[in-house]
Amino acid sequence: MKLNCDLGESFGAWKMGLDDDVMPHIDMANIACGFHAGDADVMANTLALSKQHNVQIGAHPSYPDLQGFGRRSMVLSEKELTNCLHYQIAALEGMAKIQGLTLSYVKPHGALYNDMMNNEEILQTVISAIANYPSNLKLMILATENTHKHTQIAKDLGVELILEAFADRQYNDDGQLVSRKLQGSVHNKIALLEQVTQLLSDGSVTTRTGKKLMLNAHSLCVHGDNADGIALIKEIKALCNSAN
Repeated sequence: MKLNCDLGESFGAWKMGLDDDVMPHIDMANIACGFHAGDADVMANTLALSKQHNVQIGAHPSYPDLQGFGRRSMVLSEKELTNCLHYQIAALEGMAKIQGLTLSYVKPHGALYNDMMNNEEILQTVISAIANYPSNLKLMILATENTHKHTQIAKDLGVELILEAFADRQYNDDGQLVSRKLQGSVHNKIALLEQVTQLLSDGSVTTRTGKKLMLNAHSLCVHGDNADGIALIKEIKALCNSAN
């Protein structure tokens, strides 16, 4: 299972995350496109780092919410959201081409990601935006009990999905992530490693109610915001390598 991580989220003199430390241990970099974080210099530097470590690159677009780090939902028309996505994807793809790199997928960020997974109309708009973009790009979404339906919607529009699971988050029975407001929604180290081991073993997770839920995800989201996170990613990577 490939590891993906949100990167390039610094802005100007403000530093976010430990991109240099995490990049050697992941397979896919979700790079901010300037609407929730990142700027031209940060994008260029993150792309160069991805190239150095042979990491697959993806666009990480968001609602236009730099002040709120893309974590606030916004009501956009279908055309507005489509243009918002195309603008960000094109920016990162252009920067990538300058360095001889090819953009391969899109993973929406923050509130847009959550809204997409909870509102089929928004998901349809996102998939259509990817389908109508001139380059052949995949779309990364959360693996849930509705994966078959989501896959069919994407297939009808000619878009391939990358199904994602989260190492550190607890799941509801429908495959949605448990709200961070609830106790136990974010796993401690022991629970996290147990969930990763289970995902690698048979593609399932154990939900908050104790139900076994099949996800069969292609990629696992990890976070490298601090030194403890980097150490944990190394352990997760070792588990993935031993499972191959």
